[in-house]
Amino acid sequence: MNIALTIALSKGRIFKETLPLLAAAGITPKDDPETSRKLILDTSLDDVKLVIIRASDVPTYVSYGAADVGVAGKDVLMEHGGDGLYEPLDLKIAKCRLMVAGFENENPSRRRMRIATKYVNSTRRYYADRREQVEIIKLYGSMELAPIVGLADRIVDVVDTGNTLKANGLVPLEHIADISSRLIVNRASMKMKHARIADFIDKLGAACGS
Repeated sequence: MNIALTIALSKGRIFKETLPLLAAAGITPKDDPETSRKLILDTSLDDVKLVIIRASDVPTYVSYGAADVGVAGKDVLMEHGGDGLYEPLDLKIAKCRLMVAGFENENPSRRRMRIATKYVNSTRRYYADRREQVEIIKLYGSMELAPIVGLADRIVDVVDTGNTLKANGLVPLEHIADISSRLIVNRASMKMKHARIADFIDKLGAACGS
């Protein structure tokens, strides 16, 4: 009897870069999530389903057991906290950096710097470690706009090429963490479906050189 496996993924870069790794494990989706309206995709294996959700929701689905395994960026995992999860594998895909960015050679005039970010927990930990008191403003997008209109002094965001920062007159100022996508596993699933998930981890690990 085959043991069913549910894999949580997000659309976009992570999905595209995960596809070759899944193929190495004999798993290919029957639909393209960019064109299909389905939220659960069938695959080449009858007992394997892909659940397509927001990147920030992947750890939640996996930690609560709605998915057995998932692929999430380290930035999302740092923010989530990782409760109820194993993180057995760095897939070495979707690489970028979590950075502080702002205007070059500009010293904030406020007594307490304002930092705009969607990475509230990671930003709070970073500045706490530096013993700096800052005011954190949570935004959900268009971070680069915040310093331009005076909402914030600096931003914390993921940076890939840096082209968006440059186009808006900003520069990377401080490096917080190197980011890549990780395989995450529900703790209960790892016990109940150990052989199946261990085999899946081995195949992905071989495919990504881990």
